[in-house]
Amino acid sequence: MNNSKSGLRRALANPSVLAALAVGVGVIGFADSTYLTFAHYTGATLPCTIVHGCDTVTKSAYALFFGIPVALFGVAYYLTIIISAIAYLDSKKEAFLIFLASFTIVGLLASAWFVFLQVAVIGALCIYCLASAVTSTILFALGARLKMIFQK
Repeated sequence: MNNSKSGLRRALANPSVLAALAVGVGVIGFADSTYLTFAHYTGATLPCTIVHGCDTVTKSAYALFFGIPVALFGVAYYLTIIISAIAYLDSKKEAFLIFLASFTIVGLLASAWFVFLQVAVIGALCIYCLASAVTSTILFALGARLKMIFQK
């Protein structure tokens, strides 16, 4: 057991492992945001089985920012994370991961705001939006770990 903890600790100290994890989590967030963007532009009704209120949330006034679906901003956010992580994996230039680590605060703050809106203002929950909040939070945790590595 102690040996597996040591292996995990070593893996989480390796910037390449963290970058690869960021790519994986970023792809999940990108797929989720792309689906929400597609649903917005096609007018599709979202299947919402775990919680009820996906359409209430995604069709609310808060789903748009200057006329652009917030999910499209999510697509850009996750794509930026993915590209930054892949650029690091390709070049091993720390600047890409330093940018990635700093940029994850954007996703965390946006997710916190949108979860607040769902709970306190709209009064409905969207499972796809919550999934994005989880992926943003995981990316922020990976970014915090990267900052710890680079500040040593």
